[in-house]
Amino acid sequence: MLMRSKLFVPASRPELFAKAMASQTDVVSFDLEDAVEPASKDRARAALAAFLADTPRWQGRGKGIVVRVNAVDTPDFETDIGVVVRAGVDVVNLPMLDGPDAVRHAVAAIARHEAERGLERPISILANIESPRGVRRAVEIAAAHPRVIGLQIGYGDLLAPLGIVQGEPAAVQAVRFAVRLAAGEAGVAAYDGAYVDVANPDGYLADAQAARRLGFAGKSCIHPSQIALANQAFRPTAADIAHAVKVVEATRASLSNGMGAFLVDGKLVDGPFIAHATQTVAAAERLGLLPV
Repeated sequence: MLMRSKLFVPASRPELFAKAMASQTDVVSFDLEDAVEPASKDRARAALAAFLADTPRWQGRGKGIVVRVNAVDTPDFETDIGVVVRAGVDVVNLPMLDGPDAVRHAVAAIARHEAERGLERPISILANIESPRGVRRAVEIAAAHPRVIGLQIGYGDLLAPLGIVQGEPAAVQAVRFAVRLAAGEAGVAAYDGAYVDVANPDGYLADAQAARRLGFAGKSCIHPSQIALANQAFRPTAADIAHAVKVVEATRASLSNGMGAFLVDGKLVDGPFIAHATQTVAAAERLGLLPV
């Protein structure tokens, strides 16, 4: 699922649901966790349930639906899962994960409700990394179950309790690198967390581009103004596409001549660079960016 931009919407704000679904975000992430105060959880679940019952009206618009539930070890988790396991939900976002057992517990709960409701398409898992232990065990979390499609960083919960200034570049890049390597080892995607300074679009774009340079696939948006910035940052540039097309074309010719390594624009190209170029061309084709 394409998830360059993922717009958070509090499930307690149903007046925002239609606007979010009509936006240019790749994915709408309805939030039952931090964005909803404890006294409003039941009301938020009811609003989300009503929306999900009406999802056929939104299907076919190319918009993914994610729901961030409360943590597995909270009393709200089972109630949340009972509401969100419905047709139309693509991904359940699990927060505050410290190890693989919580992922497997969540999958079992989701699978039980899927079976009860006769859902044929299994719901995927987006696993949040937002604690020191979560960072240390990120590979185990990512590989806990085949339903896990990616790791997502939660900067606030991770950095603030440690006294690390939010947005501190050294900390952010270190966490990104660790999470990206863990996701790569498990064969899943890595997604960057929120940028809280909504009034600073240049800062958001620079932050998103820094994540993309480390191989991240997308970034959270906490305001609609950040959607276009995320979509811009996580799409291949014209130069990226042109070079990738050259590599793919040169690969066909070189492989037919028995050559596994060759030069394109004066740069050495071999296995991993060919794979990256192939992925870039595929992404450009999916986004309609290939030259005709």
